[in-house]
Amino acid sequence: MTLPRFLQIHTLHNYPAALLNRDDAGLAKRLPYGDAIRTRISSQCLKRHWRVADDAFALKNLDVPMAVRSRETPRLIKERLMEAGVAEPLAQIAVEGLRAAGLLDKAKDLKGKDALETGQAVLLGYAEIEYLVQRCAALAGEHNEEKELKAAIAAFLKEEKKNIEALRLGSGLESALFGRMVTSDVLASRDAAVYVAHAFTVHEAQVENDYFTVVDDLLREAGEAGSAGIFDTELASGLYYGYLVVDVPQLVANLEGVHIKDWARIDAEQRALAGRVVQSLLHLVATVSPGAKRGSTAPFEWAKFMLVEAGDWQPRSLAGAFQNALALRQPALRQAAVERLTDEMARMDAAYGAPLARRYLAVDDVTVPGAQRLPLQALAEWAQAAVVQARVEV
Repeated sequence: MTLPRFLQIHTLHNYPAALLNRDDAGLAKRLPYGDAIRTRISSQCLKRHWRVADDAFALKNLDVPMAVRSRETPRLIKERLMEAGVAEPLAQIAVEGLRAAGLLDKAKDLKGKDALETGQAVLLGYAEIEYLVQRCAALAGEHNEEKELKAAIAAFLKEEKKNIEALRLGSGLESALFGRMVTSDVLASRDAAVYVAHAFTVHEAQVENDYFTVVDDLLREAGEAGSAGIFDTELASGLYYGYLVVDVPQLVANLEGVHIKDWARIDAEQRALAGRVVQSLLHLVATVSPGAKRGSTAPFEWAKFMLVEAGDWQPRSLAGAFQNALALRQPALRQAAVERLTDEMARMDAAYGAPLARRYLAVDDVTVPGAQRLPLQALAEWAQAAVVQARVEV
């Protein structure tokens, strides 16, 4: 038995003729690695699509407070205040008071800025929003002068900063998973419990420029040649290696509001939510694809291979397996990629002797030495049990 402090998830996904993630020039993002340039999918892109997925395993279905990421959160707070019966002028003053007290930006950075828009997108939990609205609505009922209301809000935030920070899941499930860095004087930053690497092709980049035209129906009906526009876009194809890590102690601490050093002593009941989150996350990682250019490329894909490792050692990626790019002209590229992964894993095991429990999913006829092959549902349940029971058989 080993204590599963970390879950490491390795994936292989196929994507033909897609533009999953583009740079500032509209081209497929690239990554120089080893002996070849690869195409890649950024971690931000992957996390975004897992976070907002709307299916049976969507995070929002876990019945856990969520969050909103926006520059216009102050406008949302003002709207909620007015819905709570606060007059528009007082709601505006309340929002300005929250901003002046350093809620969403540092107070010194607000000069000359619109009070209803932050300088950067802020991740604010709906529980935090509702708490702030409730308190500000009460204060607005007691103070109807601008200076008095702003002073009362500043005093409230100063006195209850620790209460806002201590709200269980107040900052939302997204920040419990992927973290939250804030410049606010009031809100608490959150350490991420899920670490996500940029996915990259295991072979040299395969890209082409797709030239296309838009047909003008009325010109055609009139018997004239020509089009309504000529365009081009870059498309990429590839087999992508993905890697992410679930820091189980941090996840339990973030979800349950406990100190991270106490995580191993938390009982199974308190670990239940973390287990359900991990179960859903595995489904999302396996089946949710980046959604760029859906209408013209249908970039939907499920993992062709997923390896989950549970153990107590600091995680390590298997990206080194593809430092030398796989040759494209071979009959079984996916199987060759799995062989590279298992070979890299065996070399790491021989060098370090790290005790890791392993299970895997595969659509091809491949084997992973020392690991049991499972379908996705069973794989997700195994990971869930590892988190809830705080032990796993190597």
